[in-house]
Amino acid sequence: MEEFEEFDDFRDHQSTIGEDGSRLWVYPKQPKGVLYSFRKLTSFILLAILFVIPFIKINGDPLLLFNVLERKFIIFGVMFYPQDFHLFVLSMIAFIVFVVLFTVIFGRIFCGWICPQTIFMEFLYRPIEYWIEGNNNQQRKLDESPLSFNKIWRKGLKHFIFFLISFITAHFFLAYITGIDHVFELIADGPKTHLAGFAALIIFSVIHYFVFAKLREQVCIIICPYGRMQGVLLDRNSIVITYDYKRGEPRGKYNPLEERKSNGKGDCVECGSCQAVCPTGIDIRNGTQLECINCTACIDACNSVMRRVKKPEGLIRYASERTIADKTKLKFNIRILFYSVVLTGLLSLIAFLFSIRTDIESTILRQKGTMFQEYDSLHYSNIYMIQVINKTRKTLQVDLKLDEPEGKIQLIGGPFVVKEGEVGEAQFLVLIKKSELKSSNTKVEFEVMSGGEEMDEIKSTFVGPEALDRK
Repeated sequence: MEEFEEFDDFRDHQSTIGEDGSRLWVYPKQPKGVLYSFRKLTSFILLAILFVIPFIKINGDPLLLFNVLERKFIIFGVMFYPQDFHLFVLSMIAFIVFVVLFTVIFGRIFCGWICPQTIFMEFLYRPIEYWIEGNNNQQRKLDESPLSFNKIWRKGLKHFIFFLISFITAHFFLAYITGIDHVFELIADGPKTHLAGFAALIIFSVIHYFVFAKLREQVCIIICPYGRMQGVLLDRNSIVITYDYKRGEPRGKYNPLEERKSNGKGDCVECGSCQAVCPTGIDIRNGTQLECINCTACIDACNSVMRRVKKPEGLIRYASERTIADKTKLKFNIRILFYSVVLTGLLSLIAFLFSIRTDIESTILRQKGTMFQEYDSLHYSNIYMIQVINKTRKTLQVDLKLDEPEGKIQLIGGPFVVKEGEVGEAQFLVLIKKSELKSSNTKVEFEVMSGGEEMDEIKSTFVGPEALDRK
């Protein structure tokens, strides 16, 4: 019972919190290995994309823009306005379902490979720390040493570079909100001209710096809602980074002169390499834990040791708890296939919603409180109101055409012009010959035109005298 409690006590507290509630600073050893190299390549590609996208323009507009201040959004060159909010809501719902299903299948792999927090920390800030302060042991000794010139200049240089990176990154994040041209204007004009914008930059820079200089893994453990969700999303079939306890237990120190199997020992040699490289300070051999971000550092470390002791790799690997318990290979089973189909369907739905988005949204309604009028001896008239939302990047002159039945349209107040991103309204008369009307409620179809091109088609009704129903 005592051994069980000792083994299981890790679930009673976080790995980075001491018994007195103080923060336990994590000094991870710099990982090396095949998976780390792939993660590094992936991170550099994503960082390059992040810093290059603001400079890419389509028809003079940024490739991506999320201007929440002016409620103007551009996604891959397509302009979106508040009137497209329903697309945003549907996309967010589909995205949340996607995240849930993805986590159920593949665990927290997003956190280790794609999450900006991990990419910035592990492949930008921490390498600088290794470069200035040395390896993990040297960093620990430097922090524990008394104040000295060596400590001051190393800490000072590191934090100066950290803040400089945060300050530069803040400019790029601002470029995603206001556009890179506006950022260059802020730089050229100086802080005095744009005090509010400069203050926002400083605040964001300080927050960004604080996250990567001080908070670090606490963001993943305490703050990030996705990390907190994984505890209720994972099950025995989820693919996570797992220690093969069937093969590794019982643990024992490596002795090249003895045959481990003959002594009843497992393949785990108690080297501690997996724990030394963990950026959140956990021991993966204790099982799946809240702190694990699936970064694969422990896999590379363990494989390196297994090669040295001439044991098969994969003691720590991507697997589900069920495959470890049942000693079976990971298979693309029906469950994974079903969820993958659902995920593909959700992504297809989002793509379809964006593909059917039109350049304008128009509505035509009969004017409230009005009935038909006898325009002249040959025609009856109805008055209508049209509302047009212009989602294009140009001013549109809107024309109307009566598709059926045969009739005339007269705009009230001159040409109907709607500027870029605005909502325009106008009134117009519809004139239909008395001989064309067969009932008091006749279906009509309108074509909304601009520049000779049909932009939309709308159906409505034309009201005539009730006497027509008795004929």
